[in-house]
Amino acid sequence: MDHTGLTPAEAQQRLAQDGPNALPVSQPRSVLRLVGDVVSEPMFLLLVACGALYLVLGNRQEALMLLGFVFVVMGISFVQQRRTERSLEALRDLSSPLALVLRGGQTQKIAARELVCGDTVLLAEGDRVPADLELTHTANLALDESLLTGESVPVQKQAGGQAGGAEAVQAFSGTLVTQGSGQGRVVATGEHSALGRIGQSLQGIATEITPIQRETNSVVKTVAVAGLALATALALAYGLLRGDWLGGLLAGLTLAMAILPEELPVILTLFLGLGAWRLSRQKVLARSIPAVELLGATTVLCVDKTGTLTANRMAVRRLWSGSALYDSLKDSAAPLAEALHGVLEYAVLASHRRAYDPMETAIVGAGAELLAQTEHLHADWALVEDYPLSPAMLAMSRVWQSPDQQAYLIAAKGAPEAIVDLCHLPGPEREQIAQQVAAMAADGLRVLGVASAQFAAPPLPGNQHDFDFVFLGLVGLQDPVRPDVPQAIAACQAAGIRVVMMTGDHPATALAIARQAGLATDAPPMTGQELAELSDADLRERLATTQVFCRVQPEQKLRLVQAFRARGDVVAMTGDGVNDAPALKAAHIGVAMGARGTEVARQAADLVLLNDDFASIVTAVRYGRRVFANLRKAIVFVVGVHVPIVGLSLVPVLLGWPMLLMPVHILFLQLIIDPACSVVFEAEPLEAAAMAVPPRSADAHLFDRSVLARGLWQGCGLLALLLGVYAGARALTYSDDMARALVFTVLVLANLGLIYANRSWTRPSWRKGAARNRYFGWISAATVLLLACVLGIPPVSRLFAFEQPTSGMLLAAVGVALVGLLWFEGVKWALGRKGR
Repeated sequence: MDHTGLTPAEAQQRLAQDGPNALPVSQPRSVLRLVGDVVSEPMFLLLVACGALYLVLGNRQEALMLLGFVFVVMGISFVQQRRTERSLEALRDLSSPLALVLRGGQTQKIAARELVCGDTVLLAEGDRVPADLELTHTANLALDESLLTGESVPVQKQAGGQAGGAEAVQAFSGTLVTQGSGQGRVVATGEHSALGRIGQSLQGIATEITPIQRETNSVVKTVAVAGLALATALALAYGLLRGDWLGGLLAGLTLAMAILPEELPVILTLFLGLGAWRLSRQKVLARSIPAVELLGATTVLCVDKTGTLTANRMAVRRLWSGSALYDSLKDSAAPLAEALHGVLEYAVLASHRRAYDPMETAIVGAGAELLAQTEHLHADWALVEDYPLSPAMLAMSRVWQSPDQQAYLIAAKGAPEAIVDLCHLPGPEREQIAQQVAAMAADGLRVLGVASAQFAAPPLPGNQHDFDFVFLGLVGLQDPVRPDVPQAIAACQAAGIRVVMMTGDHPATALAIARQAGLATDAPPMTGQELAELSDADLRERLATTQVFCRVQPEQKLRLVQAFRARGDVVAMTGDGVNDAPALKAAHIGVAMGARGTEVARQAADLVLLNDDFASIVTAVRYGRRVFANLRKAIVFVVGVHVPIVGLSLVPVLLGWPMLLMPVHILFLQLIIDPACSVVFEAEPLEAAAMAVPPRSADAHLFDRSVLARGLWQGCGLLALLLGVYAGARALTYSDDMARALVFTVLVLANLGLIYANRSWTRPSWRKGAARNRYFGWISAATVLLLACVLGIPPVSRLFAFEQPTSGMLLAAVGVALVGLLWFEGVKWALGRKGR
């Protein structure tokens, strides 16, 4: 055993040589980098270029409004991403920032990041292991390695000279000391530790943009190029046919403004940004904002067991005494049977009062609950001696002195076979106990035996076998399923999402938890050994039926995620441990636990559940489906509103009529279109049956035939109405300015009707039961007020080239707009029937 450790000079030299003991997780993005990421978005660059073009051509009002709106959207994106980064910084794991080391013959506490190879580290119960250690001395040492392996049962550790096996003599960075004490020499720090190597493996897994981002980028570029080409052709045709090149430039610019889809990037950015903001209010942090939308397409949800499906804390599930049985799932409301009081009483006495071991913590907690108000809790008893667990004897005994008895009372607990051996039981009783142990183990329980003894007077024997033990019963413990998990899994399955479990635990434990959580267990589980022997083709075939994967290693979780992706599934992966991080990053959507989860897992994930609530995943899926559904509604509105705008910019020029729409009119319409897309549709709740249907296809398009058909039919009908209004006004010999005012009034009011009709695709807009949307009311009121100002204030009317219509004309315009609403509802009804 090293009694001096490194000298301070040696430690300083190695720190300079090897670097700090810090995990290779990504650093927070700087403000400049965040700004750069937002500014470099191709969609934003396109809009800035359009605004600059308008400015060069002298359309200052349009240019300034477009540029101003773009920068507002950029500001929202920046604030959202900066808020996300700050939230992650607040989540950083600070559970054990100090390490107790031996340097220069003195014990001292230092920052864990200052540890170097060769340092001697001292471990005690409750410590987090700060680096990879080779153990040189142990005393009943057990470590919780679940963050690395997924195995919830603590692992016994021994010094190198006491036992073979490399892992038995190593303590890995990030694991927790649950029992005993030890001393070890640092053999790996930072990225070279077990924790760091898993973090480093994340760098080889590429991230990718979502299909919607790719599709929107493509549509924006295509429409922009086509629109500019069409606008140029219109300007040339106008100039050649009429000889008015200035008017041709104005007509071309107006058409370009009508066609350019500046709303699309605004819609996508704001929908995803506001969706992430709404999720954050539900305690779900979106590290990758586009992943919010992709959640709605999830077909497979891969979940870790320990800490995700379960609470990662042991609890007493069963007590058995030979004559009585207690099961917490069935008997929690009933008082504990008298025959079981002694079992739990002596199990508590055999545990540490300040327990770090999760099983002892569970036993002490169960005693406080089930033995309350009884004489079986003994806070006034004094501990006399402790016989610790050892490799030779898998049982521990504690000797107590009662204030009212001279004889010592001994409580023992441990592996059932060790307790049976201590009690020297005959064959038939051994067989009965073995059958009960097997039944508990088949249900995934960790089983301990409990015994009691009395000893007359000191001196105490040196061996537990010298006590005359009486067998009391068995205690079955289990890491319980989180209370919200069964309902959440049922909701996922109702939504067509397949849930599979991946764990490092024993098959019996995995199947028991799967049954309690509500997963199908008809097919046998697949073990890590079976998985290693399967080819990719055979694995793909087994994936169709296997729901539970157990005894899997971290790299096998990664292989499973990649195999599901290869089948065409959209994969979401949940986890909290370092062992989950590569699979989290490889999945389409990685979901990490925020409170208990490791920093490496959080950095690899797209979403972080801040309150570790598994039900939040269902909420996130619901929001993902809502974002996609409302995006489609907004796209229908954009198509439907642009058809008449483009038509009114193009048809009058082709027919030799005066120009109906000018840039100022289109700028006014943007005051309706952009807020409607960005606020009204985004705020619409999810349709009632949306979580009772399967996920959309992985290759489903945002701009598919259904969306385009709905928008084109609604828009073409509105264009026909508007052209009819203009033709009727000309037939009645109204002036061009009066006809333009009537057409514009109908267009603005019909736009409000288009919003109203497309808020829901499953019911008529006026039917009771439709959720209220306060933003629609505000935008409608603001639009009508602005329209009244444009029509009623002479200087503004002249700017718009309007002549003030009479009240009768305005009533007629309202009537035509209502006809347009009926047309929109008719299209919705007809296409809805066709889609069923």
